[in-house]
Amino acid sequence: MPLWHIYHPANTYTASDKERLAKEITAYYVRFGLPEFYAVVLYHEIPSDSFYVGGRATGASVRITVDHLARTLEDPEMRKRMTQGLDAMLAPYTHDRGLHLEFNVTEVPRDTWMIAGLFPPPIGSAAEHAWAEENRPIPY
Repeated sequence: MPLWHIYHPANTYTASDKERLAKEITAYYVRFGLPEFYAVVLYHEIPSDSFYVGGRATGASVRITVDHLARTLEDPEMRKRMTQGLDAMLAPYTHDRGLHLEFNVTEVPRDTWMIAGLFPPPIGSAAEHAWAEENRPIPY
């Protein structure tokens, strides 16, 4: 599961913006074979007097943390391409709006993750494909 926490100033994003970005994030991961329900996006509105960068209050910064649990990338070049791809995907919601963006991706060991009391099926397995088709965790 990619779990996204998007911290942003209050009133930065409309409900439509949030839905559109969440769908783009989900589509990004589905391209790599993950079930849609793996993608979780949480928006956190932060008042400008509670969002500080460099010790100064700001109303123009977005901070994103992403936990990758379903897949990890061992190759540094692949990690770099993924990070650049995520930055490009986020640009219309950040850079292009004059917002400062900082984000990081943490890769978590797959064996420390469960959904609905189940360990996720092996990558590329028939069970994982079934999860993707059903768009929900099912016993395997």
